[in-house]
Amino acid sequence: MITVFGSINMDLIATTERLPKPGETVAGNGFATAAGGKGANQALAARRAGRYVHMAGAVGKDAFAADALALLDDAGTDLSLIRHVDGPTGTALILVGGDGENMIAVVPGANGLVTPADAEAAVARMSEGDILMLQLEVPVPAVERALSAARAKGITSILNLAPLIPDAPRLGRLADIVIANETEFERLAGQNGLDAGAREAALTRLHQETGQTLIVTLGGDGVIAIRDGAISRAQGLVIEPVDTVGAGDTFCGYFAASLDEGLDFASALRRAAVAGSLACLKSGAQPSIPFSEEVADRI
Repeated sequence: MITVFGSINMDLIATTERLPKPGETVAGNGFATAAGGKGANQALAARRAGRYVHMAGAVGKDAFAADALALLDDAGTDLSLIRHVDGPTGTALILVGGDGENMIAVVPGANGLVTPADAEAAVARMSEGDILMLQLEVPVPAVERALSAARAKGITSILNLAPLIPDAPRLGRLADIVIANETEFERLAGQNGLDAGAREAALTRLHQETGQTLIVTLGGDGVIAIRDGAISRAQGLVIEPVDTVGAGDTFCGYFAASLDEGLDFASALRRAAVAGSLACLKSGAQPSIPFSEEVADRI
């Protein structure tokens, strides 16, 4: 079983010919809403990959709450660990210009009210061998408590080091498996501007220090990872990306689902890399997450 402990948002997206300057008003030419939040995105990906998933987090008591949970509910995700708190559901206000540049303001709302007690409640329902997936869009004390409780029960924890907050390197040391992109990994390693050789050396050094499984996503260059002292690589599909939004969350969700299904590590990496590639072939306000049948057909 997989439990995802993290953020649940509603994204409000407006498009304009160009982004406004400070103090300026410009006319918009489009508007859309979409369920989001890294936690919800990863839970949906894992569920669509065919695994049983609990989503743990919080939404507000507002008009956005039901819409933020609708896709998860429709997919059959267990939502019994989600609290409805006073105040607004988390929101992301996104303005996209005609050249593709954007401006984003994220209002944590209910995500900011997730507590260590919520973490304990989520882990209490889990058993040894289950998988707990986390990100960094809910308060640090809650993430830290979840990681500590998971370790005490023999639960496999997967931490996606996004967004890149100051506590990311410290929290990263508490997880069994860490997933990071290139920038996030450099923060974890304490080194900037790593080329391929230096990245592999840093991976090896960190692995020797911590014994953790470390995974670095490299966009079009695939994935590099280290587990049990061995370096692994996986390549996604060779594609012309349409929209990379949601690709990282898709990778995380499919990776967790693949481990939960019993796939070996190399196969889980490959399946997740293909799923992340397929997510980039679709566009739209909501991150596109492919269904498991589509991924299976492309591996």
